[in-house]
Amino acid sequence: MREENMNNLHTFHIPVMGTGFSIDTPIKVARYGISSVISLVDDTLIEEMRKFYCEQTGEPYTAITKYDDDHRAKRITAYLNLVDRIVKKQFADLKASPFEAHTEITKYFELLPDSSPLKALYQDMLAQEDISKKLQMQEQLRNSVECGDINVNIMTKLDRVNYAKDGTPLPSIYSDALSALRGYAGSTLQSAIVFSAGINQRLYSYVEEFKDFYADVTGAIKKKIILKVSDFRSSMIQGKFFAKKGIWVSEYRVESGLNCGGHVFPAAGQLMGPILEEFKAKREELISTIHAIYNDALQLKNKVIPGQTPPVRLTAQGGIGTANEDQFLRSHYQVDSTGWGTPFLLCPEPTNVDEPTLKKLASATENDLYLSEVSPLGVPFNNLRGNESDDEKNRKIELGRPGSPCPKGHIVSNTEFTKEPLCTASRLYQKLKLDQLAKLNLKLEDYKKQFEAVVRKACICNDLGEGALIKNRIPKNGKRFSAVCPGPNLAYFSKIVTLKEMVDHIYGRLNILNDACRPNMFIKELKLNIEFFIKDAKKSLPSPTPKQMVYLEEFRANLLNGISYYRDLFPKMLAESEEYRGRTLNELENLRAELDDFVKSYHAILTSSQPQLISA
Repeated sequence: MREENMNNLHTFHIPVMGTGFSIDTPIKVARYGISSVISLVDDTLIEEMRKFYCEQTGEPYTAITKYDDDHRAKRITAYLNLVDRIVKKQFADLKASPFEAHTEITKYFELLPDSSPLKALYQDMLAQEDISKKLQMQEQLRNSVECGDINVNIMTKLDRVNYAKDGTPLPSIYSDALSALRGYAGSTLQSAIVFSAGINQRLYSYVEEFKDFYADVTGAIKKKIILKVSDFRSSMIQGKFFAKKGIWVSEYRVESGLNCGGHVFPAAGQLMGPILEEFKAKREELISTIHAIYNDALQLKNKVIPGQTPPVRLTAQGGIGTANEDQFLRSHYQVDSTGWGTPFLLCPEPTNVDEPTLKKLASATENDLYLSEVSPLGVPFNNLRGNESDDEKNRKIELGRPGSPCPKGHIVSNTEFTKEPLCTASRLYQKLKLDQLAKLNLKLEDYKKQFEAVVRKACICNDLGEGALIKNRIPKNGKRFSAVCPGPNLAYFSKIVTLKEMVDHIYGRLNILNDACRPNMFIKELKLNIEFFIKDAKKSLPSPTPKQMVYLEEFRANLLNGISYYRDLFPKMLAESEEYRGRTLNELENLRAELDDFVKSYHAILTSSQPQLISA
């Protein structure tokens, strides 16, 4: 069952970006029918943004301090309710505005894709000369506009245990992730929550406690579940998990493993094209399988069973850069919407990027964008060379005082030296770890390598939100050093643009790409995966373990399967020129040759007991 448009007249959405880049994006774009996602990681930033917008709108503000009971959930609820009120007023004002040049309602319709029936009606209205008919058409248009969704995101891995004032651990419902869920569940929003970064059973089970996540008799769900997934298998597993609890997953959001911003989750060489192809082939199987489990669970719970199967959306994001790529994903794979994240970092209207960082992003080349190991989560993290956060980190290292004061602590996880977890980017952890290293009498080369592994970790849970404070001139004690996490796709965008220009680019009405030779999104992702494979393989030299060999063979097999798949796919991209298709196929074969050459050289130094790497 494919749901057409849902409450979404646009064919794209703006995904969550960092902790602060999209923290108030719905206030900037929801009234135009564009859906976006707010991160719920940083409740301190959320509270600061609530104070800011209360001052902007004239609403009274009463602080929710960290000493208040259940302060994290209360902060989130209060902010989301405020955003909801602001957006509803904006939308009402938009609907009431006149159909004149530069008004809000005119902007609404100008932003719509040209393929939209509503856009066609708008253009017919403009051409209508009969005043009476023109007014009727305007009324019809006003009644047809829909607001974009104010969605939220929880990164499931960020689920810190919190402590009472006396130092004792609080019950699990007060962990970071569960508190964030409770904050969203208590809000007035009618939207969706995006779960990303894998399964958190404790969090997923907690969803059962809130009635707004259950469907009514018509199948309508006030608060929907969106799962950001890596492949079909994961979607089926997670969908079943929720279905057994009587909770319906309304959207599966497929994201490229490496060709996206922020934290990346490489999937052993599984590529986006083959993943989407499997979804296309098995979409109905996914829905029917989960629907049967879902109905059984509702019956056991004595809850309402919807008369129809609730709608399911399939969306895709990560590395999309042209209107043709966007259209191909929607037509060939039948995805309902696409996510455009990184390019919006160069669009100041909907996102929060401070001016110095914005200039660095605009001038960034492929060499300035790299996959780093700075995240305390231990997950690869896309980064920009020379960002202020990293510069400050390096300055502290030079001064002999590495590490962050860890003002927020959302990524604490290490208990190597302390009972309470520490963040590996914190000053305390790095001091303890470096003191330990100093006592090991390591060779200088080994010491330098381990020293660098310790001090490279950066304070991202705080610094990714600094841009929002700087841009909005929100006061704060001390200096600020903003971090940023663009995907590799940014290298092909160098122009700071308006919202209209960005939307026009997405819909093919304008081209804002720079002059750099940009590969097809699937080629770029393949290249990134081959580079990651080679890097991982080299780490295992000269004597990979059997486990490493199995992983590398799986990775290589997935890459080869993807290459074979793309050989058949690229000629089907008929919207592209013959020259483009030919060049893309040549790039594909060059990458295959690069992979083969490395595997041959790799095998040459392996023991004879490990020959499987060159099979097939």
